[in-house]
Amino acid sequence: MGTARIAIVTSEAYADLDEDLPLIVEALRAEGFTAEAVAWDADSVDWGGFDLAVIRSTWDYADRLDDFLAWAEDAGRATRLRNTAQVVHWSSDKRYLGALARQAVSVAPTRFIEPGEQVRPEHFDEPEGVVVKPTVSLGARDTARYEPGRRSDAIGHARMLLDQGRAVMVQPYLPLVAEGERALVFFSGAFSHAIRKGQVLTEPNVIDNARTPHPDVVPYQPSETELRTALEALAAVPGTETPLIARVDLALDSSRTPVVMELELIEPNLFLGANPEGLKRFVEAVAAESRR
Repeated sequence: MGTARIAIVTSEAYADLDEDLPLIVEALRAEGFTAEAVAWDADSVDWGGFDLAVIRSTWDYADRLDDFLAWAEDAGRATRLRNTAQVVHWSSDKRYLGALARQAVSVAPTRFIEPGEQVRPEHFDEPEGVVVKPTVSLGARDTARYEPGRRSDAIGHARMLLDQGRAVMVQPYLPLVAEGERALVFFSGAFSHAIRKGQVLTEPNVIDNARTPHPDVVPYQPSETELRTALEALAAVPGTETPLIARVDLALDSSRTPVVMELELIEPNLFLGANPEGLKRFVEAVAAESRR
């Protein structure tokens, strides 16, 4: 396909944990590319020496957000960065769910509380309980769901995050999450494959940062409604460049309508190890991007 030099961007801390990383590098090299895994936080990397940099497992970005966003801006000026720095910045904070809702995308109902704002107890009253999480997080870190009788605990969780200077989001707990979240993967705007994963917040009323973020993964065929909802979410992403990589996580509300839980545009797990066709589509999308 080509001889472009491509960086598959990871991080010093997580490169060894990314099971897709060696598969991606090997598959790109098999197509004639000069591909290598490069940590975003490695010293003295000449990003201008790459024709394309594709963000994959930068799984420490939420802990070092300012540094990561500054890196994305610098790398985006030095080479073709995908997804773009603009998309990275927009999707690094889950306040984007509010932006999607304002564009009539079906999302999980979400209230946001900013540091310094008053915590309103009535916002934590939901028939099935609530989920409390920071707006900047990944892997369900510092996230918990609270049963209806545990409102004071949910408020305490929110206040703890606010005291740390972190914005908070409060969502009604959707019981049908127990049927599993659907994760739909797209390359250059085209649907590739999907999985269904088990419920993450299985134990209520506790913050457990050791949870497995993707339990019980199985292949999944999304419905037409789920595909349409995911595409509507992607169409609302700002910028003129279609994201090279996107994963849209959906759940069902009480009426079994799919709602967006997250729009993963920075470093989503793509579940390529169990999906050779997905890996092939990824390589084809990267190859096309390298020729632009």
